[in-house]
Amino acid sequence: MTDRPEPDDPAQRLKALEEKLAARRKTTQGEVLQGGHYQGQLAWRMVIELVAGLGIGFGIGYGLDRLFGTLPIFMVIFVLLGFVAGIKTVIRSAEEVQKRQLADQMGTATRNEGDTRGD
Repeated sequence: MTDRPEPDDPAQRLKALEEKLAARRKTTQGEVLQGGHYQGQLAWRMVIELVAGLGIGFGIGYGLDRLFGTLPIFMVIFVLLGFVAGIKTVIRSAEEVQKRQLADQMGTATRNEGDTRGD
């Protein structure tokens, strides 16, 4: 009369374990997204993406200028291209986060639709 399956049935034990893990993962993901560190991690991710684009552009441009013995024209061009690529990456990351937040809000609204507590 317990909730635990019989130890002799490995299929039921495996199914029960998978259900427990799925429930725990949902709880853990919700806690992580609502934590204060998530916003900081997101900000650092965007800064690193922007700086990486600039750095890669600088490296390619400087390398081409050294190779061809030109003025820093390639460096300027590739730094600008790296900046544009970094901005595009940051915008893509922001859209991804926005979609995730909207999905979470829709899921919360759907779960709370039938909740009449406090009325």
